[in-house]
Amino acid sequence: MSWQRPDGRQPNQLRPVNFELNFTRFSAGSVLAAFGETKVLCTASIEDNVPRFLLGSGQGWLTAEYRMLPSSTQERQRRELLKLSGRTQEIQRLIGRSLRSCIDLKQLGERTITIDCDVLQADGGTRTTSITGGYVALGLAVKKLLKTGDLKNSPLKFPVAAISVGLIEGEAFLDLNYPEDFKADIDFNVVMTENLDLIEVQGTAEENSFNRSQLNQMLDLAEIGIKELVELQNKVLSTTEN
Repeated sequence: MSWQRPDGRQPNQLRPVNFELNFTRFSAGSVLAAFGETKVLCTASIEDNVPRFLLGSGQGWLTAEYRMLPSSTQERQRRELLKLSGRTQEIQRLIGRSLRSCIDLKQLGERTITIDCDVLQADGGTRTTSITGGYVALGLAVKKLLKTGDLKNSPLKFPVAAISVGLIEGEAFLDLNYPEDFKADIDFNVVMTENLDLIEVQGTAEENSFNRSQLNQMLDLAEIGIKELVELQNKVLSTTEN
């Protein structure tokens, strides 16, 4: 192995992952999700209404918003006020698509759940941290609806998690931090279910191309990471009554 990871991890090793539940007071579900030095506050809010195109359908909706705080990176990020950048729009759509895949919107009823993902500190993998933490916040919100009797059965179908993988000097690595993300020739973000079914794969060759064998190596690493993340998600959600 030629590339030495800055933090000494093995190629198939996640950064330390932590979920601090109920981080805020007023949201239906909240978690401070940390993948190493990347920290994202994920909150779930519930409204008893739906977008106009769903009025009278009996179906609910889930959407997501994503922002990076000005001090989340070494150089101050300008706040996106009147117009969102293309990157921000793409990431929040990815989060929304990923989390909608795991919930039965008919069973949710005519209510909207909004997942807000605010990056407090960025060190690579902010979108994957947002999806993985967003599912935990969603799980807490559903628990609240069940506890209050607003729902009789959980609309959640399965856990969803996401992880980054990449090729650096021809070798595959799991859960890239910022120096590795910057160094990588190939960078993938993979979203999977608990059963390791794929929801979305985003992959880009920065300079060099990659072959099917290398793609398989990266997906195999992603499966290792997703298994560990889902286990952690299930563990924290099973130990709280919200």
